[in-house]
Amino acid sequence: MKILMVNKFHYLKGGSEKYYFDLANLLKENGHEVAFFSMQDDKNIETGCKEYFVENSDMNSKNPFKALDVIYSKNNEKIMEKALDDFKPDVVHLNNFQRQLSASIIKPIKKRNIPIVFTAHDLQAICPSIVMLDNNKDICEKCMRGKYSNCIKNNCIKGSKLKSVLGAIEGKYYRKNKIYIDKINKIITPSDFYKLKLIEDGIPKENIESIHNFINLENYNVKVEDEGYALYFGRLIKEKGIFTLLNAFKKIKDKKLFIAGDGPDLEKIKEYINENSMNNIELLGFLNAEQVKEYVRKSRFVVVPSVWYENCPYSILETLAMGKPIIGSNLGGIPELVRNNKNGLIYKYNNVDELAEKMNNLFEDKNLADELGKGAKKIAEEEFSKERYYTEIMNIYEGVIKNGK
Repeated sequence: MKILMVNKFHYLKGGSEKYYFDLANLLKENGHEVAFFSMQDDKNIETGCKEYFVENSDMNSKNPFKALDVIYSKNNEKIMEKALDDFKPDVVHLNNFQRQLSASIIKPIKKRNIPIVFTAHDLQAICPSIVMLDNNKDICEKCMRGKYSNCIKNNCIKGSKLKSVLGAIEGKYYRKNKIYIDKINKIITPSDFYKLKLIEDGIPKENIESIHNFINLENYNVKVEDEGYALYFGRLIKEKGIFTLLNAFKKIKDKKLFIAGDGPDLEKIKEYINENSMNNIELLGFLNAEQVKEYVRKSRFVVVPSVWYENCPYSILETLAMGKPIIGSNLGGIPELVRNNKNGLIYKYNNVDELAEKMNNLFEDKNLADELGKGAKKIAEEEFSKERYYTEIMNIYEGVIKNGK
């Protein structure tokens, strides 16, 4: 089978890109031919496969006509036509394509009757600003069912009226042209939660298949130790729940918390730690993947305190695969991965007292942490393997080729 993988970034920028490259490698391992369609960038990764690139573009263009390319780009349409005629794929698998690649790439695919699979790594189909948060970083669902005037009214996209208008127009275009309903044969959501949200927004449930992401388990088969500390790793920004975690840790004495990562709220975090004399918290800064793995390996547990709709974070899958328990908030797809009292503990998001209580439970009860860690490893091996994912993705590909669904 020949699969054209599409994603706007062709380097490891985030979870979408990890999935894009990992899935391509999995398909190649199983004898399929893969090509890539993305944007030009100096950071692009060489894959050894056929690659088709469009000009790098985004909403930040100072040329207003160029900025409209986020809605429809004739040039991107032409390059997709050439890619399809050259590679002749059996399936086109879209990942993050909105905005930079735009819906223009859909038309030539449908014209050639090539089935389209789309993995929804975020909720841009619902929310023009993608994150479903208001300007106070609280959960917001005001744009559900196409009520995009809220995005314009509140300048939701980077505080910019122009970008918010463009985002709202883009959302209206996708909805009017039924991109997610009629043009895409099958939508994959990496969480049941995202599937339910898309259904709530009007996409028929039969168009959507929920499959959790996969990881290469062999890369996380490490010998675990327990040095007794808690660990947070990820972006240092309010929606990740970092301030909920700091508030909760004020209630914990004589225990250690390591925080790994960087982000826009770093200075606020430093100020908070200093003002509250929290000498038991250490900021590690940005760490590479191997350094993070080493801190996870030696931790008592990892905390995922998000206060927004997470999908299927690789950070959770990787932690579970190393046999470490997770304390996670009850939002988005987190409770699907972190099963209370089986491979971790769940608390109500933003509930500082409950989070502190759960952390204290694992700090004080090493046996409980060890049991949850064993459960973490078992669930990871049973549910997040590449073999399991390959079977499921091939069922989807074969289904859309044969039946269109």
